[in-house]
Amino acid sequence: MDELYFDHAATTPCDPRVRAVMLTALEEENGNPHSSTHASGRRAAALVKTARAEVAALIGADPREIIFTSGATEANNLAIKGAARHLAAQGSPRRRVITVATEHKCVLESVRDLAQEGFEPVILPVDANGLLGPAVLQKALEVPTALVSIMAANNETGVLQDLATLVPLVEQAGALLHSDLAQAAGKISVDVRQMGLALGSISSHKLYGPKGAGALFVRRRPRVRVHPLFSGGGQERGLRSGTLPGFLLAGFGEACRIAREEGPKDAAHLAHLRDVFLARVKRGLPGVVVNAAAAPRLPGLFSLRLPEGLKALEVIAAMPGLAVSLGSACSSAEIAPSYVLEAMGLGRDKAGRSLRLSPGRFTSAAEAERAADRLVQAAMTKTALAG
Repeated sequence: MDELYFDHAATTPCDPRVRAVMLTALEEENGNPHSSTHASGRRAAALVKTARAEVAALIGADPREIIFTSGATEANNLAIKGAARHLAAQGSPRRRVITVATEHKCVLESVRDLAQEGFEPVILPVDANGLLGPAVLQKALEVPTALVSIMAANNETGVLQDLATLVPLVEQAGALLHSDLAQAAGKISVDVRQMGLALGSISSHKLYGPKGAGALFVRRRPRVRVHPLFSGGGQERGLRSGTLPGFLLAGFGEACRIAREEGPKDAAHLAHLRDVFLARVKRGLPGVVVNAAAAPRLPGLFSLRLPEGLKALEVIAAMPGLAVSLGSACSSAEIAPSYVLEAMGLGRDKAGRSLRLSPGRFTSAAEAERAADRLVQAAMTKTALAG
């Protein structure tokens, strides 16, 4: 049985055009991009320069504002810890750091880790659709705040936060705003200038680039300063030491170029796949529910709640030919509610019936139909066995 891959929110396959660029870089440009005394190093540096420009163009930034990292997790840590530490070192009295209960674990843990350094972590609740209320944020900002981190698109539900409403509140409070853009960049239009971001994190492998590469946007005007996480040779403007992986960044840049040029087409394709899949599932399996259906969401990422009596983990086991994710964390044989769904008010049972599905650029409508059929068949089989 062929495997149908519906877990692009976890990682995307490299686009063939990205692989071609990376292969060329591996075969022909193996110099150290920081070695400027010879031609090999200069050619490698040119690859990095091109990649930096492509990443910047995707999110509306200046190339000088792009700091390469190993991925969004490192970028999130660098943004949150680095910005807070710099403000503290400058004598700022602001000690509050705010984020949202549905953020990626690396954001939540970065904020919590700062408590050991005298900061005040504040984790804000969301409503039933996973949205942060403006009044909730405004209340939290009454205490002088150093930084606020709000992700653009949720990695489990696809919900888009209303940044257009929330950003002015952060600006008025005089706090820095960071956003985890890992799921949004390359999927929807992202412009860090229009969004009013001070810092923004993206990941290569979420947009058909290679794993092991990411970037942090650090605004130049008004200037944002960040303390590095570790010491070294001072590469990346002193913010992220270490030799840059030229071939990975070449692939990252190409992935960003493709996303910038083909993003609208991809979004329309993903929306079509979602509609095809959901229509077919709902016909065969009445009672399924899309979590946070009333909220604005990414076109190609949705959390699907199965009818009562079914367990997501058991249904997944019954359909080995369909790659999807659990909508909740798994511990041993039991499914505990994911912190994202729990924050939205879903209890153990509903969370345990939730799956995350995310088709991709190369998924066909026929594959979406087959995926829906496999899910329905697996669910019906489990229902029959239970009966």
